[in-house]
Amino acid sequence: MNVDTTSAQLAVSAPAAVNAHAASAQQAQAVGKQFETMFVSQMLQHMFEGIKTEEGPFGGGHAEAMFRPMLLEEYAKMITNRPGGIGLADQVTRTLLQNQEV
Repeated sequence: MNVDTTSAQLAVSAPAAVNAHAASAQQAQAVGKQFETMFVSQMLQHMFEGIKTEEGPFGGGHAEAMFRPMLLEEYAKMITNRPGGIGLADQVTRTLLQNQEV
């Protein structure tokens, strides 16, 4: 009788474990995508540091300096939302999932 109860409990908890693993994989993918977006944003920020736009009649001045990080973050989102992005998200996701299995 105890064997039947144990197998019934395992049968009930198996879908929950599969759902937890699927949710964990989805969370790892989301974190990988966020990391890739942050990485690309930082790369773009360093690229745009050398560009001086304050000079001239159409210079943005202080306002442009304030909004540039938001613009670069949106650029990064556009780059990483393309199919495959730059490939960093896949590597981060794989590493996260491998570390969970240990």
